[in-house]
Amino acid sequence: DSRYRYIEHVTAAALTRGKKDAALERSAKIDALLTHKVWAIPVFILIMAAIFALTFSTLGAFLSDGVGMLIDDGLAPLVRTALASAPAWFTRLVCDGIIKGVGGVLTFLPQIALLFLCLSILEDSGYMSRIAFIMDKPMRRFGLSGKSFIPLLMGFGCTVPATMGARTMDNDRDRRITVLLLPFMSCSAKLPVYGLLAGAFFPRYRGIVIFSLYILGVVLGILSGLLFKRTMFTGEEAPFVIELPPYRMPSAKNVLTHVWERVSHFLEKAGTIIFAMSVLLWFLESFNFSFQMVENAGDSIIGRIGSLIAPVFTPLGFGTWQAAVALLTGLVAKENIVGTLGVLYGGGDGSVYDAMAAAFTGITAYSFLVFNLLCAPCFAAIGAIKREMNSRKWTWFAIGYQCVFAYVIALMINQFGGLFTGNANILGVIVAVLLLAGIIYMLCKPYKEATKLSVK
Repeated sequence: DSRYRYIEHVTAAALTRGKKDAALERSAKIDALLTHKVWAIPVFILIMAAIFALTFSTLGAFLSDGVGMLIDDGLAPLVRTALASAPAWFTRLVCDGIIKGVGGVLTFLPQIALLFLCLSILEDSGYMSRIAFIMDKPMRRFGLSGKSFIPLLMGFGCTVPATMGARTMDNDRDRRITVLLLPFMSCSAKLPVYGLLAGAFFPRYRGIVIFSLYILGVVLGILSGLLFKRTMFTGEEAPFVIELPPYRMPSAKNVLTHVWERVSHFLEKAGTIIFAMSVLLWFLESFNFSFQMVENAGDSIIGRIGSLIAPVFTPLGFGTWQAAVALLTGLVAKENIVGTLGVLYGGGDGSVYDAMAAAFTGITAYSFLVFNLLCAPCFAAIGAIKREMNSRKWTWFAIGYQCVFAYVIALMINQFGGLFTGNANILGVIVAVLLLAGIIYMLCKPYKEATKLSVK
C-alpha cells in the first residue's frame, strides 16, 4: 500500500493527462452499431439496398431516362434530318449504328456516376474498413479471409485492378481463390446491361432486380469458394489484421476525383472500343458474305454467325442470333452488349425495348442477365488473371469454370421460372431465385454439419 501511495503521489505531481480524442470517442460509439456481431451485416445490407434504390429506382432511373430521351428524341432525329441529303447507307451507319450503339451505353452514365459517388463516400468516411473487418469471420467459413474482401470489393468497379490488387495476399492459396472468385463480382461494365434489360422488362422493380443480381453473384461466389476450399485449396488461411481509421467527413475532392476516374474510363471506352464495335457490327449486320447490302439482318454476316451459335443458348431461353452475337461482343468489353443490342434491335421504327420484348420474356431476360453476371469476363480481365496466376492451366480453368457455372445457373433460372409461371414475369424470377437459394442451402448444409462435428 505504501508503494502504491507513493506512486500515486509522484504521478499526480508529474503526469498531466490530456483530453480524450473526440474523434476516437465518436468512432467508438458508431462502431458499437456498425461492427456489432449481430447487427453489422444487416446494417450493411440495408445501406447497400438504399444505394441501389437511389441509383436504379429513383434519382438514377430519372437521370438515365432523361439522357435516353435526349439521345433518342433529340439527337437522333436532328442528325437524321441533317443527313437527309447524304447516301442512305451513311445515314443508317450514323443513326442506326453509332448513335444507337454508343448512345445506348451512354444512357447509363448517370447511374454509374451515382453508384460510384455513393461508394466513394462510404470509402472516404472509413466505413469500408469496417466491412472488411466484420466480413472476415463469415468469409473464413468459405475458404477466404477478410483480406480477400478488399480486392473483391474492388471487383465491383473493375476486375482488372481488383485482380492486380490480389497480389497483396499473403500466400498463393488465398490469392488464387480470390482471383477465381473475382469475376462473380458485378463490375461496372455489366451495369449498363443490367439497366437495359431490367428497365425493359421490370420497370417498376428494376432496383430490386439489379440488387438481386449483385447479391446472387456474391452468394454464388461464396458457394464456389466453399467448393474450392473442400477440393483444390485445402490448408490454413492467413491471419487477417487491418487498421480501423476514425470516422471522418468525406473529402469532396477525393470523392469527386474517384468518381471522375470511373466516369472518364467509361467515356474512354465509349469513345474507342464501343464506337469501333458499333461501326463493325453495323457493317456485319448490313452486308452478307458477298458484301452485298441486305434488308433482313438474319441474312447478314453476323446473322449467319450468330445463327450457328444460338442453339447452344436455346435451353437458357435466349436462343436468338442477336443474343448470341451480344454475348460474343461482350468478351471484348461488357458494355458492348448494350451497344450490340441497340444496333441489332434498334434498326426498325420502334424502340429497342419494343424489339426486345418480342425476343425475351421476363424470365428469359433475367436468365440472360444471370449468364452475363457469371460467365467469363472481358479479354482485359482474362489477361490480368493470366498475369497474376502465372499459369495457362489456371487461366483456362478459370474461364471454363465461369462459363460452365454460368450456363448451369442460367439454365436452372429459366427452367424453374418457366415451370411455375406461364407468362414469366417478376413472380417467375422470384420463384426461380428462391428455388436456387434452396439448392445452395442444401449444398452448404453438409459442410455446416461437418464443421459442428469437428468442433465437438
